[in-house]
Amino acid sequence: MNALLVGADRLGNIPDVLQNFGIRIAAHVSGRDTTHQRRSAPLPSGIGLVILFTDFLGHNVMQRFREAAGKQGVQVVCCRRSTCALQQALDRQVGSRCSECPQACAHKEGRRR
Repeated sequence: MNALLVGADRLGNIPDVLQNFGIRIAAHVSGRDTTHQRRSAPLPSGIGLVILFTDFLGHNVMQRFREAAGKQGVQVVCCRRSTCALQQALDRQVGSRCSECPQACAHKEGRRR
């Protein structure tokens, strides 16, 4: 699954956590640019998940990306920018559908880092 990450200047170990869930980072937007507050454009093509790092985003930016995801039927995950918070959020929202996923990722096999 391809994800759009919104928020945070640096991702640190976030890509490792996403890889355990079989999620690839298709794009990363810091959210600092003022045009993101007024964004009405659709999400990039091929995005299956939008991850919003709430401790690095303003309300207007979050609202715009939530609206864009809703219009395209893309799932949204909101959490703080920490590996623990991301792991818990993905477990709650994505992990429950692991049995339906054809991809053999580390999360599905029970291997976590």
